[in-house]
Amino acid sequence: MQKKFTMHSGLPEFDKVVNRIISGDNIVFQVNSIDDYIPFVHPFCYQAKKEKRKLIYFRFAQHIHLIPEDIEADIYNLDPEKGFEAFISEIFNIIEKHGYGACYVFDCLSELTADWYSDRMLGNFFMLTCPYLYDFETATYFAIFKNMHIDLALNAIHNTAQIVLDVYRNQKSIFIQPLKVIGRFSNTMFMLHEWKNNEFIPVTNSATISEILAKIPQPWLNFSIQRVDLWTRVFSTAYKFLNEKESCPVEEENINLLKKLIRMIISRDEKFSSLAEKYFDLEKIIDIAKRLIGTGLIGGKSAGMLLARAILEKNNPKWKNILEAHDSFFIGSDVYYTYIIHNKCWWPRRELLKHKQFSEENINQVRTKMLNGTFTEDVKRQFMEMIDYFGQSPIIVRSSSLLEDAYGNAFSGKYESVFCANQGTPEDRLYKFMEAVKIVYASTLRSEALSYREHFCLLDREEQMALLVQRVSGSKYNDYYYPQVSGVGFSFNPYVWSKEIDPKSGLIRMVFGLGTRAVDRSDDDYTRIIALNSPTKRPEYTLDEVNKYSQKKMDLLDLKANSLTTKQFEEVVKNDENVPLEKFASVDNDIEERAKQYNLHDVFPYVLTFENLLTNSNFTNDMKDILLILKEAYNHHVDIEFTLNFFNSENYKINLLQCRPFQTKGDLSHVELPKNIDTSNIIIKTKGPVIGSSISTLINRIIYVNSNTYSNLSINDRYLTARIVGKITTREKSTKKNIALIGPGRWGTTSPSLGVPVTFKEISSVSVICEIAEMHEGLVPDVSLGTHFFNDLVEMDILYLAIYPDRKDYIINRDFFLNSKNKLTEILPDEKKWEDIIKVIDTDINLNVNVITQDGIFYKI
Repeated sequence: MQKKFTMHSGLPEFDKVVNRIISGDNIVFQVNSIDDYIPFVHPFCYQAKKEKRKLIYFRFAQHIHLIPEDIEADIYNLDPEKGFEAFISEIFNIIEKHGYGACYVFDCLSELTADWYSDRMLGNFFMLTCPYLYDFETATYFAIFKNMHIDLALNAIHNTAQIVLDVYRNQKSIFIQPLKVIGRFSNTMFMLHEWKNNEFIPVTNSATISEILAKIPQPWLNFSIQRVDLWTRVFSTAYKFLNEKESCPVEEENINLLKKLIRMIISRDEKFSSLAEKYFDLEKIIDIAKRLIGTGLIGGKSAGMLLARAILEKNNPKWKNILEAHDSFFIGSDVYYTYIIHNKCWWPRRELLKHKQFSEENINQVRTKMLNGTFTEDVKRQFMEMIDYFGQSPIIVRSSSLLEDAYGNAFSGKYESVFCANQGTPEDRLYKFMEAVKIVYASTLRSEALSYREHFCLLDREEQMALLVQRVSGSKYNDYYYPQVSGVGFSFNPYVWSKEIDPKSGLIRMVFGLGTRAVDRSDDDYTRIIALNSPTKRPEYTLDEVNKYSQKKMDLLDLKANSLTTKQFEEVVKNDENVPLEKFASVDNDIEERAKQYNLHDVFPYVLTFENLLTNSNFTNDMKDILLILKEAYNHHVDIEFTLNFFNSENYKINLLQCRPFQTKGDLSHVELPKNIDTSNIIIKTKGPVIGSSISTLINRIIYVNSNTYSNLSINDRYLTARIVGKITTREKSTKKNIALIGPGRWGTTSPSLGVPVTFKEISSVSVICEIAEMHEGLVPDVSLGTHFFNDLVEMDILYLAIYPDRKDYIINRDFFLNSKNKLTEILPDEKKWEDIIKVIDTDINLNVNVITQDGIFYKI
């Protein structure tokens, strides 16, 4: 930092009042009108010209231009509507460009709230900008309007600025009264001063002081004057409109107010906002605001859930009786920014994103700061009120970022969601909840999330993390808590394993218990896949396969242990009479017969097939209708998350937890597979599962992981194998090729014993993924359908193929992989030791896939 030096305001007597202006000073004028700011700005501009200092003017407000016409200045027209991050980053770039010792004039900061709707964000802006200007040894003028802002913003400004003063007008006279001057003092500094004949004269006569100040409205002295921010004023207006039935606003005013409220709290995306305007009214928006902690947007996940419910209820009143009511809370996106600024995480986060320094070391440094942060007292107080509301009901803290669940990018599984069993004292529960919030906030800097944003060119887009806090759907069963059914649904079925299946009727993937096993890839268990036009049609071939590939484990909340855990299905339900087992499980007659034959007692013969639910209830019709209605409203395929719970023997409630556009390409065009190919020219042939688009193309590079040698590796070496695969796929040259990954078990698994644990970044440039069922007893027929991993493949338009080497009509040509030239060391010269494990084959191979018939073939010409 340079040595401090004296600067000048252009008003010598003003400089005397504050005992000189020092480089680094941020000077805030609190005014009633912009006309009270201009008399100070103009002399400052002329002084900058006289001293040949750079003068920079940030123009963003609707009020008149502040710089005199005969003064040359670098004028930057900024657009606050682009968002806080873009706005402040542009200002910082300009400050860096002009360097040390410059003079700055800002438009009135109060007008920023017209675009950000938030005093909290105004305070955040000042807490970041003021110290940065200070470090660059500038002199900077700011203005704010009096009685327009709450203490949250005023305290942030007053605590950060070097000089703060009130400006008054009494008839034609201007008065100033300094409220704060850092590091300087005089006997008259904080007195009222009258600006008269180019002098600032201390007013020492008590009668004059009393006469002037007594006329000035002071909120803390006058109960009729309340300091409220724009957010409160707008929602108070909406509430008044809603309740004054005799004087309802005209339709145009109502529509304009609704649009404004949607922009404030729901979304600023034009496509989503126009949809919200059709289904939200003032009452719904006000109800959302009542359950909002802080200010700002509620984020994509919250907005999608609320919109889906509104669409269904407007379509048919019957859905109010079928849908489980929600009493969720929302933590506004502004709270996230306040948290990272309050905990000094904003600057290192900015450097990380600006320079794309995504090493684990750099990421973890910032994540650690975020995980160890604290919340402001006003936020903690609201958190405690919410915890008191929920009592000891389990809750889940879910990410709901501004970019999440939007058209074009779903962010499936990129950010955390954290279950809170919510047991213990109020203080214990508050602590656990705040830790959960920190985990979700810190997940914005997960390498997977950053790689996703980089892949889809979203690093420069405004990304704030709002939160959705939901009561966990379900019931208490002894010491456990869980829903009876959880799952995901798609209005379009990309996995057509039979000609009887209509892909446009949709698909659901469901489990017994918490939905974590439906949305996360559970390598150790199975789920139930249902084509909604043919719900009893299964991908499995035989009854033995049905039993083998049925769900055996379930996720639940252990209330006694106060944690999320996994248990065996049998262990949980066997001795609990409150579980309506017959709704979800079928009796395996073979097991019962064998038990009788060998005189075995206490045998558990149930298999989770969900057959009774599918055939003897209206569940599949309801799900099909829900998906169709939402798809038509969105004019786009959708995917949802849901739970189902029976509250008596016949009736159930569906809880709609999430809805977002489904990023499927939906290309089911018919591709003819070549006939009469010599078997020796076939490299791979599959009869499914095949997921993706029908295609006929050339593959230029195959990255093959040898099953035999890979299975002999240690766990650590399997991770290293994945990293080397990632090095190959992410190299610049390889991104221009159509790449196929072929290997044992599951790509992207979290369990290296079951496959190759590559990350999102490491597969984001490939065209085809092939999984060979060789590392465990057999791949699940539903593969990863409906999981976050699956959504990544769909979004990136990656074709998925499964290969069962021991089944009829499946072929894998081992000789081709054994005898083809390995280019690994040409690409990565230092990785020779991996040549027996990873083979890189550069040659043009034909690939034909027909997703309708579930056929795929790699072959040489």
